[in-house]
Amino acid sequence: MFRKSLWPALALLAATTFAVPAALADESNASHEQFVATLHPVTGKVALPGAQATLDVSDGYSFLNAQDAQRVLTQLWHNPPQKDVLGMILPGTDAHSVLHRNSWAVVVSFVDEGYVSDADASKIDYADMLKDMQKAAHDSNPERTKEGYPSIELMGWAEPPHYDPSTHKLYWAQDLQFSKDDGASLGRTLNYSIRVLGRQGYLSLNAVAPIESLERIKADMPQVVAMAEFDPGQRYTDYNASTDKVAAYGIAALVAGGIAAKAGLFAKLGLLLLAAKKFVVLGIAAIAGAISRFFKRKQA
Repeated sequence: MFRKSLWPALALLAATTFAVPAALADESNASHEQFVATLHPVTGKVALPGAQATLDVSDGYSFLNAQDAQRVLTQLWHNPPQKDVLGMILPGTDAHSVLHRNSWAVVVSFVDEGYVSDADASKIDYADMLKDMQKAAHDSNPERTKEGYPSIELMGWAEPPHYDPSTHKLYWAQDLQFSKDDGASLGRTLNYSIRVLGRQGYLSLNAVAPIESLERIKADMPQVVAMAEFDPGQRYTDYNASTDKVAAYGIAALVAGGIAAKAGLFAKLGLLLLAAKKFVVLGIAAIAGAISRFFKRKQA
C-alpha cells in the first residue's frame, strides 16, 4: 500500500516517453540501411549485469545491447539519452525491424527500488482502476496542451493486467489515443508493459506497436515474458525481510503508472509510445489522484 506521505510527490510526477517514428522505412533509404549494418543483434542467453538477470532470447528474436539500443533510441528515433536502458529485444534475427512501421521493439531496463510486495495483487479491481486512470488522463489534457503536448485519452485495456504469482511476472496493455489541439487524431498506440519482479527491484520491459498489431503482439509477448529471469540469489523468492529494501508501492502502482523513487525523488520511468506518422514526445497523465482515490475506495 502507498505511504500517504508520498502522494503529494506523485502529483508532481511527469513520466517521460520515447518517440518512435512509425513510417521510417516504407521505402529504401541508404543511410538507414547503413545505420542498421552497424548494429550487432545477438541471440541465445544474454547477461544483464546491471540487473543481475539473464535474457534467454528465443529463436526468431534478437537483442541489442545497451550501446546499440541507445543509438537506436537517440540517433534513429531521435529521443534524448536514457541512461537506464539495458538493451532492446527485437522480432527477427537481424535489426531491420527497427525501421519497420508494423513491427515492435521492447526496451529493457531495471528499476532498483527494492522488493515490490505482491500482497495487493489479488485485491485489485482493475475496472475501477481503469476508470480512475482514464479520468486522470483526461483531466491532465488542458495542462498538456498548454505546454504544447498532444492530448491523450486512455481508451481502455488492450490487454487486462495479469499477474502470475508463481513466476512473479506482470503484464498488461493500454490502448491510447493522441490528438492535436484542434482535435485531429494523431493515431492509436498499443503500449504493452511487462514487469518481472526480483529481490532488489524489477525488470521493466516496455513494448510499442500500432494498435492494429494487437493480435500479433498478444501472440509474441508470452515468449518475451518467458525470456527474462533474475539470476540465482536475486529472484523474488530470495527476498530476505531482515536485510532487503522494500519498495514503497505494490502491484497496483506498477500498473497505474510504473512509479518509482530514486534518491528520495520520483524517477521518470518511460512508456514507449508510438503515434502514427508523427514523432511524439509526451508526458504521461498525472496519476496521483487516480491512485489515491483507488486506495481510499478500497479502505472504505
